[in-house]
Amino acid sequence: MYSPKRTVYSVKEARDRKTLVVLGTGWGSVSFLSKLDTEAYNVIVISPQNYFLFTPLLPSCTTGLVDPRSLMEPVRSFFGERPDAVKFYEAEAVKIDYDRRVIHIQDPSGAQGQARQAEIPFDMLVMGVGADNATFNIPGVKEHACFLKTISDAQKVRNRIVDRIEAASFKDKSTEDIQKQLQVVVVGGGPTGVEFAAELQDFVDEDLKKQIPNLTDDFQVTLIEALPNVLPMLSKELIDYTEARLKEQTIRVMTKTAVKRVNEGNVEVEITHVDGEKELKTIPYGLLVWATGNKPKEIVEDLARQIPDQKDVRRGLAVDEYLAVKGSPNIWALGDCANSNLPPTAQVAAQQGTYLAEVFNNMTATESQSPTDVQPFRYSHQGTLAYIGSELAVADLTLLGNNIPSGGFFTYLFWKAAYLNMCLTGKLSPLVLFPVIFLI
Repeated sequence: MYSPKRTVYSVKEARDRKTLVVLGTGWGSVSFLSKLDTEAYNVIVISPQNYFLFTPLLPSCTTGLVDPRSLMEPVRSFFGERPDAVKFYEAEAVKIDYDRRVIHIQDPSGAQGQARQAEIPFDMLVMGVGADNATFNIPGVKEHACFLKTISDAQKVRNRIVDRIEAASFKDKSTEDIQKQLQVVVVGGGPTGVEFAAELQDFVDEDLKKQIPNLTDDFQVTLIEALPNVLPMLSKELIDYTEARLKEQTIRVMTKTAVKRVNEGNVEVEITHVDGEKELKTIPYGLLVWATGNKPKEIVEDLARQIPDQKDVRRGLAVDEYLAVKGSPNIWALGDCANSNLPPTAQVAAQQGTYLAEVFNNMTATESQSPTDVQPFRYSHQGTLAYIGSELAVADLTLLGNNIPSGGFFTYLFWKAAYLNMCLTGKLSPLVLFPVIFLI
């Protein structure tokens, strides 16, 4: 019987290796872990989720197009050839004691609902905890809005959509009540907001129209953006194309519109017109989805307060060209919790994770914590992609330093193929590949 060779370490050897703790299981962390030489360190991974989530397809989960479970991959799949060399704790890191080099973790699944707590010492720490949803302290957002960052968020939105449809279908409902139940307001004109609005309109046009056709005309998706355009990172040509296609699908696009307050059942907004005049308006909703950006998690803000060089943490932990946290000799940060003046995207986080693994693989684990023979991190922008509904997509691709704008059905096929390339394991690939094959 074949038995693979395994390296057996003595207790002394294990003790000689430095303890490297990785917080989080998002794009940055799993890209780091999948390339890291885990035999060079005592690696501990801590995260409330024991899986990696393929976030680009979260909007598709809200309409039932994709089963949420198919977007989750066990985090242990990324621990390399010797997964037993990595310890994983399904827990939340609640505080980092910077001076003591200790992480306080909490497991909410303790007996009788009591949270179990523990302290994890570290020699080196990689922060990949992501970020929270930015609400800009607007009253009512936390109480009434749904978000779209996690599997539970997507399931909550999915359930709300179904609830609103069933409520509108109830006997003897007035036209006014039906229309209010079927008003979906999406705040945020970035990729997440645009793709969710597009996926939802597809659901209305393709599924709801077949199953409950009498409700289709009353269903209204409204996309609100404070800036002058949606998808502001794209070229003007693609922005105009996107807004035109969204409006063709009866999605109401409201730009230069700032949310001032969220109430139960309506949103108060301020619209800035072309002439500079401002208009206050109230927009009713049956479902409100908030997709406006990020803010640092509390554990990141608390850590920054302990490091004198971290003066401004509004965009995350400031890092140097090697992704080391400024002012700290033994902490690194990547992804949405790092302020590296790069967009908070999966593309950035994945490249940072791969690069940081190279840094660690080139360090002498027991003698030095300085990178050797590694160039500073350089982000290689591959382009920006977004689905805009009706099997159409837009893309600003980068080729030989030039931006190449593209939009339409074939761009949609490319969008699917690009997601296939982003899949970090073979399990997720068929999920993305099948629609491409089917459409061809």
